Amino acid sequence: MTAKSDSEQTGSTKTDFKKTVDAYRARRDSLRIVDVPDLQYVMIDGHGDPNTSPRYAEALAALYPVAYKLKFASKRDLGRDYVVMPLEGLWWAEDMDSFTGARDKSRWDWTMMIMTPDWIDQQMFDAAVQQAGAKGDLACLGELRLEALSEGTCVQTLHIGPYDDEADVLARMHHEFIPGNGLRMTGKHHEIYLGDPRKVAPAKLRTILRQPVDGPAGPH
Repeated sequence: MTAKSDSEQTGSTKTDFKKTVDAYRARRDSLRIVDVPDLQYVMIDGHGDPNTSPRYAEALAALYPVAYKLKFASKRDLGRDYVVMPLEGLWWAEDMDSFTGARDKSRWDWTMMIMTPDWIDQQMFDAAVQQAGAKGDLACLGELRLEALSEGTCVQTLHIGPYDDEADVLARMHHEFIPGNGLRMTGKHHEIYLGDPRKVAPAKLRTILRQPVDGPAGPH
């Protein structure tokens, strides 16, 4: 992955991957085939309803401090500053109808993650985890990992509104657009949360919905 620094804040140049990586662009009511480069993430796995599961809250409580410590270490030690990326999630279920149709969240599996530049290495990650642990008791800290994700060709769109209103968009993506373009679903459903639900009204939440695919159609 190659990124160019394109924004200046507080007197220093920061890379904002939301602006430099095409895969972080999407439009509402527009399904698009996009080629997603291999990207590196801080990840953690879990299961259950994100609204009620203690595991989900604990996962995010560990994920964010490490992501920010990596950003500060990159700026301090490497002279490479960047904007911390938004929360992302991979979602799936043994019976995918419980995800796209019934929306039975108690049956969902997930991987929550934050994209991290490829110049961040395992040694920096281990140090960030150790530093985060020194600040307090984070139950899931030891389960974080630094890992690359290869998705390749994907279909994605921008959903605006509550997360529970995604079903119709997903149905159109999965059952109309993907087969209609000679494609088939391959990887896990992927969501990129451009809005913070703690600060943004549900009707204004912006979420990129992504589905890896394969087939004859190329990115355009």
